Amino acid sequence: MRYCIGVDLGGTNIKAGVVDETGRILAEDSRKTKIPRPESEVCADIVETILCALSRAGLTLDDIEGVGVGCPGRIDSGRGVVVHAYNLVWREYPLCDALRASLHCPVYLGNDANVAALGEVWAGSALGASSAVIITLGTGVGAGIVIDSHILMGYNEAASEFGHTVIVHDGAPCTCGRRGCLEAYTSATGLVRMTREAMEQNPESLLWKLTDLAGVDGRIAFIASRKGDRTATEVVDRYIGYLACGLANIINAIQPEVISLGGGVAKEGDPLLIPLRERTYQEVFGGLGEKYTRIELCTLGYKAGIIGAAMLALSSAGQKP
Repeated sequence: MRYCIGVDLGGTNIKAGVVDETGRILAEDSRKTKIPRPESEVCADIVETILCALSRAGLTLDDIEGVGVGCPGRIDSGRGVVVHAYNLVWREYPLCDALRASLHCPVYLGNDANVAALGEVWAGSALGASSAVIITLGTGVGAGIVIDSHILMGYNEAASEFGHTVIVHDGAPCTCGRRGCLEAYTSATGLVRMTREAMEQNPESLLWKLTDLAGVDGRIAFIASRKGDRTATEVVDRYIGYLACGLANIINAIQPEVISLGGGVAKEGDPLLIPLRERTYQEVFGGLGEKYTRIELCTLGYKAGIIGAAMLALSSAGQKP
């Protein structure tokens, strides 16, 4: 059996797991990232997290073929450098070199959304799919494309930024500097904004009895809608319409076998998924044929990042680290 380490590095937590070649996590460990602080301190904690996970699995560094790391932001995987990670406050940090110096084994680096997509294809909702797009509906909208078990990174490793494709010309401002991006409307942040705007315009809404403007989150509109509130239902319908537009654009562009949705908003399950499928398929060019893109929910949660990072290392083993 072959083993690799997968590391999911985020602005809040560092998670590491020992993963076998089937995508099964044998053991894992985690600790807080505690940003901002020097890169070297974070790197030392990554090493400690890896060693603790190995100890729990009853293995050592000699038993693994390499370490894969999923990191947010712009990545140069060839150099093993984090070019720019906003939530880590890192620029041009040679993470792979720093980890190799302590671990003395091959280390591989990828964008966190990309490696999470690889995890879902390897062991989750898109298992066995020849092509898949994984969309994460969180504070922003992340995405990863996997084709024939390989991550599509693009010429400068910044591909699959579907969250920053425009669905409303000159629409709501986005954190990237454009206006009308998919992220501005379908992230949890965008859903919160639309909910607050609807509450301000409809003081009679049940939403006011469930929360105030400061307490609005990405779930409250769905909760109030299930209770029959008209204002909340309108917000949910608008949200699903925007998301369906984005998914139809993806399908029309690359025709993946599967699109899987993850992140906090996706936890709504069928109340989101069932109408979303209907709306999306209405907008797909040419309608539905015998072969069509399946729209599913991610199944691995945070483990997708660990498994995907390990699979990145496993598939890269034998290449020059």
